[in-house]
Amino acid sequence: MTRELHIVGFQVGRETYGVAITSLHEIVRVPEITAVPDAPDYMEGVINLRGKIVSVIDLRKRLGELQVAPNRRNRILVVEHNARLSGLIVDSASEVLKIPSEDVEPAPHEFQEGGLNCVTGLAKYKGRLIVLLDMAKLLDYSGLRGSKAAVDTKSAAKAGEEKAKSAAAAK
Repeated sequence: MTRELHIVGFQVGRETYGVAITSLHEIVRVPEITAVPDAPDYMEGVINLRGKIVSVIDLRKRLGELQVAPNRRNRILVVEHNARLSGLIVDSASEVLKIPSEDVEPAPHEFQEGGLNCVTGLAKYKGRLIVLLDMAKLLDYSGLRGSKAAVDTKSAAKAGEEKAKSAAAAK
């Protein structure tokens, strides 16, 4: 009996990507997103998902898609990483795909060297290639892991501004 990978397929631009179903929490329609100041351009902001704050990345921008036009087919893939939920805006989400493990090739070595280590492999499915992504690496690479450092930097900058204002007021 051959092993099968169970992945969730989704579209970003003309390409089909897939993530392991085990990393997916849920798929939701795109609600109103609250912008976050000083965020990278691919970070759309945050949403309130049933009482939980979820950061939202536009995967289209993150993967370098040039035409990023929102439409009603857009979805947010909510994934869990390091006990936190993150949302990824995609053009559309398709069904769960069952792909035999022998139809999956490892990612080309050039992907590793070029910093695209979030690509774990390429799957052949019904005559198409599906780029398999590792959500943990994608989210770590996006700088989300360093968000505490960014908050610390912002806090330090704000403290510096307040100190400068106090000094100016004292003169």
